[in-house]
Amino acid sequence: MSAEQIFLTILVVIVFSAFVKEWVSAELVAMGAMLACVIGGVLSMDSDADNYALKVFSHPAPITVACMFILSAALERTGVIDRLGAWFEKLVGGSPVKMLAALILIVAVLSGFVNNTPVVVVFMPIVLAICRKQDFTASKYLIPLSYAAIAGGTMTIIGTSTNLIASGIATEKGLEPFSMFEILPLGLVFVGVTFVYLMTVGQKLLPDRVTLATLIDSSETREFITHAYVRKDSPLLGKTFAESELSKLRKVRVLEVLRDSRRVREPLPEVKFEEGDEIVFKGVLSGVMDVSSAEGIDVRGNEMLGLEGMRTESAVLMEGILGPDSSLAGKSLKELNFRQRFGVLILAVHRRGRNLKERFEDEKLEFGDTLLVQGPGAKMRELFEEKDFINLSEPKATRNRSKKAPIAIGALVIFMLVGALSGPLGMPVPVVLTALICALGVMVSGCLDPHEAYKAIEWKVVFMIFGMLGVGMAMEHSELARLAANKMVSFLGQDNPQVLLCAVYLLAAVMTEIISNNAVAALLTPLSIAVAMSMGVDPRPFVIAIMFGSSASFSTPIGYQTNTFVYGAGGYKFGDFFKAGFPLAVIMWLIASFLIPILWPFY
Repeated sequence: MSAEQIFLTILVVIVFSAFVKEWVSAELVAMGAMLACVIGGVLSMDSDADNYALKVFSHPAPITVACMFILSAALERTGVIDRLGAWFEKLVGGSPVKMLAALILIVAVLSGFVNNTPVVVVFMPIVLAICRKQDFTASKYLIPLSYAAIAGGTMTIIGTSTNLIASGIATEKGLEPFSMFEILPLGLVFVGVTFVYLMTVGQKLLPDRVTLATLIDSSETREFITHAYVRKDSPLLGKTFAESELSKLRKVRVLEVLRDSRRVREPLPEVKFEEGDEIVFKGVLSGVMDVSSAEGIDVRGNEMLGLEGMRTESAVLMEGILGPDSSLAGKSLKELNFRQRFGVLILAVHRRGRNLKERFEDEKLEFGDTLLVQGPGAKMRELFEEKDFINLSEPKATRNRSKKAPIAIGALVIFMLVGALSGPLGMPVPVVLTALICALGVMVSGCLDPHEAYKAIEWKVVFMIFGMLGVGMAMEHSELARLAANKMVSFLGQDNPQVLLCAVYLLAAVMTEIISNNAVAALLTPLSIAVAMSMGVDPRPFVIAIMFGSSASFSTPIGYQTNTFVYGAGGYKFGDFFKAGFPLAVIMWLIASFLIPILWPFY
């Protein structure tokens, strides 16, 4: 091995370890690895060089992925996905079998053409709401929701970003461009197998878990929010909360203190009361009677506290999950001063199979954490309007742009048609150009504004792809990919492409359970092409194996973003995914290994 190859081998090991250990975010790892390749001299900053590092930023795959985020957001903002979800709720009625079957089929079809993350985000609260109404066990439906989204994404080239990355790299390497529906036959098989598996064997393997809200006794949730003013003659004046009689109340809790209509940001024990301060309490009815006189509630208990009743309203109990771009991630509730900042209470936290009801204030929040939140209705609406939280208790409201829905649907249909015809009929319009035109069209037409389009793009994903493309370019330039391919061929047998195809799919499927599926596609696609070329066979079947293998994340909740979403919402444990998903992953591996050489022959 040359010095460059040794350097790159060490770098790839470090990158893989960083992905697994999550030392820093994935996009920083990828971009840092690309920068290391430049500093190490493997990539060049000379624009005339073949290994020009900045060339990756003109790669069509991540640009197309960004456009797909915009098109998906347009469908979401115009209410298309929400209306499908509402129709689903009416369709299933009270039949658990009908609900599961309809859920798998509808989500799979949608995920073939729309980014599957917003599909899962929209359907999660709908599924949870139906389960509450019908007394169904939500954990029997949320894993199938994620698996259906994953399987559905394999039906088209635009169904998942991994397909776009792998097909883009393959085209760049000289392979014939993939048409929109070239992988549909195998994708339909994947969806069909997923459907049958989840309706039969998988249903028995799915766990019976409780969601976070069920941890709180129903009698504890019937609480009220009370607002009261501090009078000018109140004995509270000049005292801190810790010094006052309020700290001794047991049936109510102080949520926040407002001064001049603005929330006091100091930690509650340090707040010193002033005349006119508005104190917001939460408690059961008997406790509320001690501090509020609104709507006929007894006020005798509040005279000694010097409080003047204002109004009382019902407390709302809701579940929310931290999204991938939440600004709260990496901070504890105590650091955020959460109660004073948002005016709501966190009653419990679910994380990676653990339900925390006590001593979670110092825990650093993470993507996928499910929080049980209680507070006034208005405060809850404000909280869930932010991108930090995804509402699990009810479908989130979207801006009423239903009149723009035909435009959003039309843009997606045009994109699909042009993409479908660009392969076999050789249309001269590149897929990335069509994607850019359609994305611009939904913005110009008002389906979503440029600010919303910018927020809709998962920039972490886009820059991680850029970084991994740079690492892939470095591996190709240093011929490390060719060396690894030759070693793999010699180890498994040069005369048996079928065995190598099985190994390539298995490698992709295992890696995608540990690190990002997009990183797997960017890293392994050049390697799979090199393996095929070293054997003298068509690389196309190997690229297909990477597409399907890097999407087949069924065994862990961390391999695919939709799995992480349902992980917390369903109250699952880590092992639940392995128990329910590992048999499905093995079945998919065997089916793909058998069908890919038939549908895409080696010679």
